[in-house]
Amino acid sequence: MASTAEEASTSQAVPPKEVRYCKVCTFPLEYCEFGPKFSKCKESLQKEDPELYDKFYSEEAMQAKLGTLSLEAQAKLEKDTATKEAKAEKKAEAALKKKLASQVTIKRIERNKRKYVTSIHGLEAFEIDLKKAAKQFAQKFATGASVTKNPQGQEEIVVQGDVSGDVVEMIEDGVGVLKGVPKENIVEVEEKKK
Repeated sequence: MASTAEEASTSQAVPPKEVRYCKVCTFPLEYCEFGPKFSKCKESLQKEDPELYDKFYSEEAMQAKLGTLSLEAQAKLEKDTATKEAKAEKKAEAALKKKLASQVTIKRIERNKRKYVTSIHGLEAFEIDLKKAAKQFAQKFATGASVTKNPQGQEEIVVQGDVSGDVVEMIEDGVGVLKGVPKENIVEVEEKKK
């Protein structure tokens, strides 16, 4: 008897629900209103799928959602949404300013009389994966390259050998994972051993 109940439940399997995600905030479309970029999400959805936009954000849908709220709650909700969007815009603007102000420093450090290492730090500000960049430098120059922390606590790439000029060229040309660093943000420094 138990086997027939199991057979009946498996024959009427429920198909999985299809969930669509927003391309702007990566939330499910029903939850875009809780994200920081609500107005951009609405614009994006209106361009991509007008029918779905009407389902979620038409006047009737909005009135149905807001009909359950009091006037004070509606005003508070609109105010909160506006402040969230303003905060998100300020945060993005600050991140862009920080990115433009940060510099990639390439140091040629003397180890012994004729032995050098090249130190590169500041790449993480431009969203470059340091381990992948170190691997790329190691393959390009056929030397050892590693990601270490410098005395200031920042992560840097240390490449064995005097390759500072070649590293500058690679970063300026945007080779491999080194894309997105403006040429004016690259500084080359030579540090001698005392």
